[in-house]
Formats: sequence, structure tokens, C-alpha cells
Amino acid sequence: WSPELSSDLYRIDGWGAPYFTVNSSGDISVRPHGTDTLPHQEIDLLKVVKKASDPINSGGLGLQLPLVVRFPDVLKNRLESLQSAFDYAVQSEGYEAHYQGVYPVKCNQDRFVVEDIVKFGSGFRFGLEAGSKPELLLAMSSLCKGSSEGLLVCNGFKDAEYISLALVARKLQLNTVIVLEQEEELDLVIDISRKMAVQPVIGLRAKLRTKHSGHFGSTSGEKGKFGLTTTQILRVVRKLKESGMLDCLQLLHFHIGSQIPSTELLADGVGEAAQVYSELVRLGAGMNFIDIGGGLGIDYDGTKSSDSDVSVGYGLQDYASTVVQAVRFVCDRKNVKHPVICSESGRAIVSHHSVLIFEAVSSTSTRSQELSSMSLHSFVEKLNDDARADYRNLSAAAIRGEYDTCMLYADQLKQRCVDQFKDGNLDIEQLAAVDAVCDFVSKAIGAS
Repeated sequence: WSPELSSDLYRIDGWGAPYFTVNSSGDISVRPHGTDTLPHQEIDLLKVVKKASDPINSGGLGLQLPLVVRFPDVLKNRLESLQSAFDYAVQSEGYEAHYQGVYPVKCNQDRFVVEDIVKFGSGFRFGLEAGSKPELLLAMSSLCKGSSEGLLVCNGFKDAEYISLALVARKLQLNTVIVLEQEEELDLVIDISRKMAVQPVIGLRAKLRTKHSGHFGSTSGEKGKFGLTTTQILRVVRKLKESGMLDCLQLLHFHIGSQIPSTELLADGVGEAAQVYSELVRLGAGMNFIDIGGGLGIDYDGTKSSDSDVSVGYGLQDYASTVVQAVRFVCDRKNVKHPVICSESGRAIVSHHSVLIFEAVSSTSTRSQELSSMSLHSFVEKLNDDARADYRNLSAAAIRGEYDTCMLYADQLKQRCVDQFKDGNLDIEQLAAVDAVCDFVSKAIGAS
């Protein structure tokens, strides 16, 4: 056995790259700066756990498992990687505006996580997204120490107290945008902003036709739970115009769904949203931002598959380039000034930076039943004709050394015996015997 075989077995270089690997000692090693990590900067996770869990009198911290180990440098690297991917796409596509992200606080509300993101992202206008009053208070407190250009995007259900709080944030010189998710929220925004004498910046969430059909796509499509239909968008525009506040409408937000599986689906949704954005510009709104929501996926199993709910068939650069190309294409066709692109990538920012460590309290092992020639003969006697034919074919393939064929007939034999057992034509001892036969075949040819 070797560290390389361990890495292959657990597919660490698939789901963990570039932050996790197996070192020469066979331990999980963390590369806090991704591909830029130098050999002496790698962190042996086993040593970290030992230091944390050893008794204080032995030089440890005396902490009990389970525990969460955070790596802020990984968080910093993820933010920088996301920004670099969009910066490169903007430059290579000749895009005439910039990218600035926001972190959705709901993804991880830990104080240190949120404060780290604001600190690490202040150099490139990174902001926060809040979906509730507690999150809004947390975001306001954190962003006071961040970039003055960083957006504070206010999503979620909004009552009068929420809207008042968001307008207070604007008074505090925070770059706050109130995103309408329900049509009736507009009346509250207009009324409260006038009473408080605060000019609001308003966004609206569009309910797109583009639908994400995977496990995380339930909030997408025209039957999704959140956002405004095209009819509702037109009514909002008309009401803002009548109120002399159409210039306050500056941001379009949408969300295709979390863990978007492919860039084809992404391009389709972003293209549709860019069309809506261009129409809002035509109608006279003071548009500046297009917020593409969340959806930047994580390859949890390392398969790089677009057909899986736990994987994606693209990387950071593919994602950024697809978004920039889609927005630029529509805006150029409509002769619309390129908007600032925002995204609300939560899992893609924080998922790699923390590790849950827990103790294995027990293990199981399978001990196969030993089969004598007599018990094997008794087992075969009770099989039906089809199962007996599978057994004979299995034996013949074994003699010829055709191992793949052996496994095929072993699987067929087991399934036929399970069917016999369910029909009441095979007793439990015989069912255990077929398990023993199949285990013996697997071990003999080294199959997993």
C-alpha cells in the first residue's frame, strides 16, 4: 500500500484539488494557498487534530471531538480565485464594466467567516447578501469595516421593520440595495423611504423561464417560489415611474438554482436575464447591476459530471467566461451599456475552507461463511433451473480464467436466489450460502 493508492481510493485529487492531498506520510494534507502553496506551507491535518485533542498538560488544547477546523487562507484563496476568473473573462471578452461579488450570509453565519470575507474581499469591492433581519444586522456591522463600494443586497421577505433597517443602512453610507421579491413590497419601500427621507436603491428579482431540473432547482423556473413575473415587473416599473422613482431601480437579480450542473444551462439563464435587463433600460430604469445569484457549483465527488447533483462539468474560469459572454452578447445586440456583474456564490466560497473532524467509534467487517463440498452440493441442489445454469456457467468461466464473466454470473446467481427467497422457495441458510459463494469469487479474483 502507498499514499498514492490512498489518494486514488478516496479520489482526493478529484474533489479536494487544489486544497487537499495525501502527503508522503499517508496523512491528509491541506494546501492553504491552493496551487501557489509551497511545500513548507502544507498543513498535516492529523497533526492539527492531535494538537487540538491532546490534553493540556501534554501541550495540546484539550478539545473534544467532533470539532471543526477552519483554514482562513483557503477562504482568501477562493475569493481571490473567483475574482481573478471574472477579471480575466472581463479583460479577454472586452467587457466594459467590472465584476464584484457578494457573499450570502445564510451559507455560513459564523462571525469569523463573515468578517474574514469582508476583510479579504475589501480590495475588490466584495459585499454581503442578507435574507432576514438578523442577517441584515450582522451584514451592516461587518460591512462598516469593508469596502465602501461593496454591495449590501437585501433579499428575502420584507416587512416594514426590515425595509426601515435597510434604509438606515443607506443612511450609514452602506451601498444598500433593496431587492423586491414580492410586488407588494414596493408600496412599503416607497412609503417608508419618503417618511425617512432616504432615496432607496431598488432591485427586483425576475422569475425566469429557464429552469434547473436537478435536485437544487426547485426555486427556479416560472413556477418557482420567488421573484416577479414579467407582468409584475411591468407593474413595478409603471408604479415607480408614477412615483418619480424610476431612477431608483438599478439592479436586476435572478437565481437559476443552486449547484448549476452545466455552462449550457448557465448561458441560457444569464442570456434570458440580460434580455430582461436590456428591456428595463429601454423602459427608462436607472440600471447599473445584474446580479446572477448563486449556483456556482462544487464538484463534491470529483467526477466532473454535469449529470450529477453532487458534481459539475465546469471550473471557475468556465463559469466566469460563460456569464460575461452571455451578458455582453445581449447588451451589444441591444446597444445597452454593460452592467456591473454581481454573483452570490456561497458554497463555492466557503465549502473548502472548513473540515469537520469526528472520531470513528466502531467498525464492521464481513466474515464469509466457509463452504464445504457437501454444503455446496446441498446448496446447488435447491436452486431452480435458471440459478443452477448460472452456477454452472460461473464454474466454467472460473476454469477458463474469464474473471469478468465470473462476476457477471455471480451477480445473476445472487439475484435469482434473492428472488427465490422472496417467493418462499429458498431458506435463509441457502441465501447465506449464495453470499458466501459470491464473496469467495470476489476475493479470488481481487474484485472490490
